[in-house]
Amino acid sequence: MSVDKERMLAGELYRDNAGDLIAERHRAQRLCAEFNQSDPEATERRTALLRELLGGLGEGSWIMPRFQCDYGYLIEIGANSFLNYDAILLDCAPIVIGDDVSIGPRCQLLTALHPLAEHELRRQRWESAAPIRIGDNVWFGGGVIVCPGVTVGEDTVVGAGSVVTRDLPARVFAAGNPARVIREI
Repeated sequence: MSVDKERMLAGELYRDNAGDLIAERHRAQRLCAEFNQSDPEATERRTALLRELLGGLGEGSWIMPRFQCDYGYLIEIGANSFLNYDAILLDCAPIVIGDDVSIGPRCQLLTALHPLAEHELRRQRWESAAPIRIGDNVWFGGGVIVCPGVTVGEDTVVGAGSVVTRDLPARVFAAGNPARVIREI
């Protein structure tokens, strides 16, 4: 394992041009391409591809194509969860999705971070990542973006088009840019 991969997995600054990271992204891209181009009726093949790609896929969960991710093995999806069309999961850090989660079309879960004030580090392509955790029975409306390091509590609903920049508690409805709690549910 390269030093950069070790640093990535530890949540430290790393560069994504290490050979093992490139190879792992290519593997994920190949599996995503095959999944996205598969016959809609090839349910068993699609499930097998997702099980090969992801770190975990719970019983009864499914994803609609077009699906994109960086590595795949850092994504765990619980049982009976659903990701609608055009999901993008940038998994440079773990993404854990609970049971019975519904993720609307064109949602993005983004773990990658880039140096904010260190212009030269950004120019040199240094980055880091922070994990995302989605509790059981969460529902994201279409186009929700979840930023790095965010945890969303169980039974929470996030309105369409919202940008979740910080943790959301359990059993609330949140919406907006940035998303804020509108009411308890």
